[in-house]
Amino acid sequence: MKQRNQSLDALRGLAIVAMVLAGSIAFGILPAWMYHAQEPPPTHGFNPALPGISWVDCVFPFFIFSMGAAIPFSLKKKMQAGTWAVLETTVKRFCLLVFFALFSHQMTAGGLSKVPGAMEYGLSLLSFALLFVLFYQPQSRAVLWYALKAAAILLTAILVYALPFADNKGFSLYNSDIIILILANVSLAGTLCWYATSNKPMLRIALLPLLMGMYLSGTQEGSWCHALLSWSPLPWMYSSNFLKYLFILLPGTLAGDWMLQYGTVQQQPEKSSLRYLRTGAWCAAVVLAGNICLLFGRHTTINLLLTIAGLSACYAAIRKTAPKEFPLLHLFLKAGAYLVVLGLCFESFEGGIKKDPATFSYYFVTAGLAFLALIIFYSWQYSKAGNVTVHYLAMAGRNPMVAYVAGNLLLLPLLHLTGAITLFGSMGQSVGWGIARGIFFTGIVSAVAVWFTRRQWYWKT
Repeated sequence: MKQRNQSLDALRGLAIVAMVLAGSIAFGILPAWMYHAQEPPPTHGFNPALPGISWVDCVFPFFIFSMGAAIPFSLKKKMQAGTWAVLETTVKRFCLLVFFALFSHQMTAGGLSKVPGAMEYGLSLLSFALLFVLFYQPQSRAVLWYALKAAAILLTAILVYALPFADNKGFSLYNSDIIILILANVSLAGTLCWYATSNKPMLRIALLPLLMGMYLSGTQEGSWCHALLSWSPLPWMYSSNFLKYLFILLPGTLAGDWMLQYGTVQQQPEKSSLRYLRTGAWCAAVVLAGNICLLFGRHTTINLLLTIAGLSACYAAIRKTAPKEFPLLHLFLKAGAYLVVLGLCFESFEGGIKKDPATFSYYFVTAGLAFLALIIFYSWQYSKAGNVTVHYLAMAGRNPMVAYVAGNLLLLPLLHLTGAITLFGSMGQSVGWGIARGIFFTGIVSAVAVWFTRRQWYWKT
């Protein structure tokens, strides 16, 4: 199997595991910082005027960042085959992600019926099996496997055509998983931007102020920016509004470029250098946690001072960890520090940092924090417990599509069909059990993804 970057896989794994955890904890009874900042308990009503971010609000941007960092890895060989090979791969990935967003969302039991029963839960299990056949690519593709995939495609088409779904209006192109649809749009645009600037990274970064200008001017009706951003030939598939997340994905592509350039850190540094590395990682962790906690609590001035102090200490520590051995971490730190501070400069703009509606401060701060998270994962690999954690998250992160749907299409149907859902539902009556429920659910889902990875059953687009 080809060598992978453990830290990048772990960042993706952290994002997907945290995403499952955020969706499975008990609603209404936990502290506000356990949910999206703009959807506080107990009602979880959306309040767009409420500023701040929580740890839940960092999950999605971390995943987008890791997706951007993976682009150079996935297209390195394709570039040798020429432009058409890159375009074919990019468009194919986009179309498959759009299909995944539509099919996985509508084939949940709730998507099949407003009052799901055994048949709907059974169909959800069947859809998980179909997705496995459709997206798994075995190394040795025998005739039998092609026949099985053809049968899966035919059965999928029959289900899409014949099932009434929850509203009795059939399969809808306008009813998709918004998270996956955003990823599809950003992946398409980001990959094209990366390919066009693969040898000119500064030009890639120069695209961001242009994009910012377009979105700021696009609020004025009658302008060409407004007309361009409002245009969509297929609204169910493409929306210009999703491309704002390029402010996170494109910096992520820089991380991927640097990882390819410097390779994976393998040799353990000297004891003194290792001590400085861990100190730097602790400082990065303080900055990461501090921004999440203090921005949520709206202590913006204290957060700015803590961020500057923490980043300075992190730089001083990592600078002493044998620069020839860790140039990659210096680049991560410089990029992360710049983006976090830039985001804090924008913090009061647009009414404060928010995930929804997403603000420029949100894009820059979370992209910067993702760089710092990579530093933390790199350092963890040099301790026994840390290496175990990184390895487990990396195993889950190598199969994000499995982890994303295993809860709704595999675990929940099994809980309902076996009757265990009653016990699971009763765990949402107190704070402690409400958190335990999320940990239980997330643990099983991540274990399923790791189990698939160990058998090299990767779902790929």
